[in-house]
Amino acid sequence: MAGLKLERRIEAILFAGGGPVACEKLAAVLGLTKPAVYQQVQKLSDKYKKEGSALQILKLEDSFQLSTLPQYAADIKAVLAITRNMPLSQAALEVLAVISYNQPVTKAFIEQIRGVDCSAVINSLMEKRLVEEAGRLELPGRPISYRTTDAFLRCFGLESLSQLPPVSGQEPTMEEKQEMEVLPEMEKQI
Repeated sequence: MAGLKLERRIEAILFAGGGPVACEKLAAVLGLTKPAVYQQVQKLSDKYKKEGSALQILKLEDSFQLSTLPQYAADIKAVLAITRNMPLSQAALEVLAVISYNQPVTKAFIEQIRGVDCSAVINSLMEKRLVEEAGRLELPGRPISYRTTDAFLRCFGLESLSQLPPVSGQEPTMEEKQEMEVLPEMEKQI
């Protein structure tokens, strides 16, 4: 009985939050450990799936968000008269890639990689809430650094930045190097 009440409390918090709610905050409010919160959120998520609910719980880094299933988006947009957002430009995608793979980064870093002014693109990404300020660096001029947001993860269907695809030409990790050394040996044995 206590578990059901706990699930309802989590559901109410996520519903009222409207956006991502940090696991740490849920744990503090509910008097639970973080692993216990993960367990309770998983139970609630499983319940939605079992019952065929139109709701789901998204895991975004170390946060959770109550959301509708994607197949209901058209109905929701129609009722709420939500206009379709313009797709991201090539420049915006490039800036987003630089930020997501190197964050936190400064505008100067992004411009050095791209070779052009990126002020307007960064502002556009901030308006779309895909990028946010990550503080100021302790360098001359105290430049602002930028990072991606939970909205970025949600829009691209990621739980964490570790799910980003590897960059082509990127130096392989030690694990990947070991795997590359083992594969030829395995092929010889076949």
